[in-house]
Amino acid sequence: MARFKDAVRRMRLLLVEDEAKMVALLRRGLEEEGHTLDVCTRGGEAQALAAPENYEVIVLDWSLPDMDGMTLLRGWRDDGVRTPVLMLTARGSTADKVMGLRSGADDYLVKPFDFEELLARLEVLRRRNEAKDGLVRLGGLVLDPGRRVLRVGSREEPLTAREFSLFSALARHPEAPQSRARLMEQTWGPDFDGSANVLDVYVGYLRTKLERLAAAHVTLRSVRGVGYKLVVAAPGGHAE
Repeated sequence: MARFKDAVRRMRLLLVEDEAKMVALLRRGLEEEGHTLDVCTRGGEAQALAAPENYEVIVLDWSLPDMDGMTLLRGWRDDGVRTPVLMLTARGSTADKVMGLRSGADDYLVKPFDFEELLARLEVLRRRNEAKDGLVRLGGLVLDPGRRVLRVGSREEPLTAREFSLFSALARHPEAPQSRARLMEQTWGPDFDGSANVLDVYVGYLRTKLERLAAAHVTLRSVRGVGYKLVVAAPGGHAE
């Protein structure tokens, strides 16, 4: 499965599933692929958790101890939650699939399933959602190009045009070092003849805004002899 780890950008996922063996299987497999997984075993726990839209995809079981997944899903959609949802269930009839999709699911996978197919479907949902709304999600941090803001939950930080260009250049290749020359060209253009130190100044501005958002899992890290890279750590961790 190494090719998936190399090709698929790390995602933050929510799994709503009460079967312990399935939870253990998915947690192990998804975390080995570099993804972060939060787990709820009851619908009541998951109801509010999806509201800030901190997840790139939600994996939802139909049968939960306290409510059925369809009720939970319809509630999310009624509340305006647009996070892609992959139904993962043993119910495989055409009627069940139609009901799930009409209730607001974006995809439907029947148990038992091939893990590599699950990975591929999750990636497709992430790409489709980003193409639709233009948002760039880095764990719980969202870059909204249309409004030119960084957002964590309900907290927002507006970006100047230069800050937006610089952050966008780094966000296109998270974890990959970007040279100072490349970042300068993408932010100020090829004909910029000012001081190269201006890049460090603007990195400082962005770091301050990330701190104000309490986005400790996202940081701009210096790469000696190269430039900078955007680092995204697991939620709850610090990308120092």
